[in-house]
Amino acid sequence: MPDRIFMPLMGLIALVLIAFSLVWPQGQGDRSWGPFGHTPVQQTPEMKAKIQREKDAAARREAAARKAIEATGHAPQ
Repeated sequence: MPDRIFMPLMGLIALVLIAFSLVWPQGQGDRSWGPFGHTPVQQTPEMKAKIQREKDAAARREAAARKAIEATGHAPQ
């Protein structure tokens, strides 16, 4: 394929991909503006509350494990 056709075609494809990326930011977890996209599941209030509950439970389990280790007299390394 001659460069006179190939290079402008590649430039056009690059511009199309750049334009497409401007309306498709969901790959980074951001919400696209309407009518594109939707709110990511991780950003819904229900999921945020669930994630926070899981973090709190993990922190409580870790604290209990540390307390159990200290009660046995073994120092963590």
